[in-house]
Amino acid sequence: EFKGESRPEDVRDFYMPVLEWLESYARELPAKGGKDLDFHFNFEYFNSTSAKYILDIFKILNEIHTKGSKVSVKWHYEEDDEDMLEVGMEMSRMSRLPFEYIETGD
Repeated sequence: EFKGESRPEDVRDFYMPVLEWLESYARELPAKGGKDLDFHFNFEYFNSTSAKYILDIFKILNEIHTKGSKVSVKWHYEEDDEDMLEVGMEMSRMSRLPFEYIETGD
C-alpha cells in the first residue's frame, strides 16, 4: 500500500528500490503468470517528480498483468478531491492498466 504524501527530497532514491523489485519480479515471472497482486494507492498529495515514478510503477504492473498475473489497482481518493480522482484516471489511461476507484470519507 502507498499512503499519505509523497514529496521526498530525493525521489529517485525513494522509489528506485520499489521499481527494481517490481522489474525483478516481472523478469522472473513464469510464462503462465504468477500470484495475484493487490495494490492500494491512497495518496493525499504527491509532487510532479513523484508522479513520474508512480507512473513507472503502473507501467511495470501492466507488464506483469500482460504476462498473466491478476493485478488489482485500487485508487483511493477523498470524496471532495476530484483532482486526485482525475489524476488516477489519467494514470490508468497512460499505463493502460485498469483501476478500481474507491471514494473515502474525510
